[in-house]
Amino acid sequence: MSDDEPGNGGAPGADGYDQARYTDGDRYEPLLSEKRSREVDVETPLPDAVTRDSLELPALSEPELSRHYTRLSQMNYGVESGPFPLGSCTMKYNPSFTEDIAGLPDAAIHPDRDPETMQGTLAVLAQLSDYLAQIGGMDGVTLQPPAGAAGEYTGTMITRAYHEENGEDRSEVLVPDSAHGTNFASAALAGFDVVELPSGDDGRVDIDALEGALGDDTALLMLTNPNTLGLFERDIVDIARMVHEAGGLLYYDGANLNALLGRARPGDMGFDIMHYNVHKTFATPHGGGGPGAGPVGVVEKLEPFLPAPRVRAVDGEGEPAYELFEPEQTIGKVHGFLGNWQVLVKAGAYIARLGDEGLADAGAKAVLNANYLAEQLDYEVPFGPFHHEFVASAGEQDAADVAKRMLDYGVHPPTTKWPETVEEALMTEPTEGENRRTLDQLAAAFNAVAGEDETTVASAPRRTAARRIDQVDAARHPRLSWHALDE
Repeated sequence: MSDDEPGNGGAPGADGYDQARYTDGDRYEPLLSEKRSREVDVETPLPDAVTRDSLELPALSEPELSRHYTRLSQMNYGVESGPFPLGSCTMKYNPSFTEDIAGLPDAAIHPDRDPETMQGTLAVLAQLSDYLAQIGGMDGVTLQPPAGAAGEYTGTMITRAYHEENGEDRSEVLVPDSAHGTNFASAALAGFDVVELPSGDDGRVDIDALEGALGDDTALLMLTNPNTLGLFERDIVDIARMVHEAGGLLYYDGANLNALLGRARPGDMGFDIMHYNVHKTFATPHGGGGPGAGPVGVVEKLEPFLPAPRVRAVDGEGEPAYELFEPEQTIGKVHGFLGNWQVLVKAGAYIARLGDEGLADAGAKAVLNANYLAEQLDYEVPFGPFHHEFVASAGEQDAADVAKRMLDYGVHPPTTKWPETVEEALMTEPTEGENRRTLDQLAAAFNAVAGEDETTVASAPRRTAARRIDQVDAARHPRLSWHALDE
């Protein structure tokens, strides 16, 4: 065996692929610098205090590089790998044409350019703002917030500014017990006291509990519709009336807007503020800690409080021209420049490509897929009918164990243990992107696990790059550097 061939029997090969570092099913893929490296002299005009005399750089052939990245890709699971039915998170397929548009040379602009030199960019942003306003039934939109949670925070700050302008000191934000955790956090971060509302027996807002919670201190009710259980709040018109009669505002968490596309608009239901999760509805990348976008729409009376700057068209000779402006009572900036431009341009491209009919079709198929999949499961599904997602119960099985076992069947599991209104929750959202064959594959995985014995399920997964990790320890003591692997 030559020195360039992979080792066996526990001996590492030239590319560092070390079978001895497989422990209890966990696989280890070395860093490029661990495989083979060489020292390279460095010459630079920079000061000695900020430079090194040499660098240790990988020295690998193209096949070695290709195998390294292929192995890494095979150890991971993404929406291009297969179905990704994480309920609430909405892992939609991201069409590649939007990446092509965001990668065009004309899209590579410096955000601090003079507005007169970036009229095309401003036109795209103004168009996207108009698209979102029409879709949500809002009057004005800001594109600044860099994520859905940042959009929630922006909405709660607008709420505070609105009530203060009216001379009112309203201190409470009402949040249903099934709401996304960021609702509670955003309201608290904005300085409000959070009042949790219990759900009724049907999984929807308990109207009596809402009536008892509303009062002179009520600033806002944060609500998702359909809610986290995938159920439409049938009393939404009455809910809006009750909140408004108490002097509060109604906030729409846009996480579940995908179910309403082309059929209903939050503004028409009585919502005053909403945020849009463009990754959940308009197929931009999910973020994963990187750039995201969470635009916020408001009704007319709240437009003066939107973050600055905003974009608007101005009368000009020939083609329309655009300018930046500051709303009269703006809450200020919530993100740099005009937001994460290249995420926003992907959302705009997706909406433009699908158009009214395409968006309505996407929403309809999301609803159809969720109800079809729910009907195929052997697990109990306590509520229904659903919109874009549903929550099944693992019953006597541990939902987390079910999720880990599903990995062995080659599919990504659903969200587990939440919402807590369903015992051992399996929160599932197939999205509109999956066809019937894939949905049947998902159902088969669910049902196979449902019929397995406790020992088999509790010891899974067996066929993944990593076996069971200590999730609590990982959260409390994260290893933030690859050097920690050797500790």
